[in-house]
Amino acid sequence: MEWTADAEARLKEIPFFVRPAARKKIEKFAQDQGLGQITVEVYEAAKKQFG
Repeated sequence: MEWTADAEARLKEIPFFVRPAARKKIEKFAQDQGLGQITVEVYEAAKKQFG
């Protein structure tokens, strides 16, 4: 799954010890939406859904 630089930067704001799980959840969210790239908008939508 491809991440934009901005979305990757947002991911780095998440504590390192939960980052891998967060990445998987966000990528699964994007995949379920039929998307091939994680943008800031996709990141924010996933974050909003997962709280």
